[in-house]
Amino acid sequence: QVKLVESGGGLVQAGDSLRLSCAGTGRTFSSHGMGWFRQAPGKEREFVAAIDWNGSNTMHADSLLDRFTISRDNAKTTLYLQMIRLKSEDSGVYYCAARASTDTWGSTDPRDYDNWGQGTQVTVSS
Repeated sequence: QVKLVESGGGLVQAGDSLRLSCAGTGRTFSSHGMGWFRQAPGKEREFVAAIDWNGSNTMHADSLLDRFTISRDNAKTTLYLQMIRLKSEDSGVYYCAARASTDTWGSTDPRDYDNWGQGTQVTVSS
């Protein structure tokens, strides 16, 4: 089991950048594909990005590909999400999650992830 704790959210202005971190504990961190999701008030949880076990492969939501980048540092057991040129519609709670299976990694479906952090709030003012 991997315990995940997000940080790095906050209140920023449109056009600013933020880097979110997700610190994982437990020796199995590097065994799990990871993902970032976000949820705005009144909306369903939305896929943002996913990464494989060692960071060699990534996938991003098409609409975010040019502004968001997922990465990980297994030595630090930390997952990152770099966000640039933020927009007001990027506001929401951002969650990191670990894939339930260690045999596969990329999925846009939150049901394929069984370990979730508590979330970090990102608010972008326009």
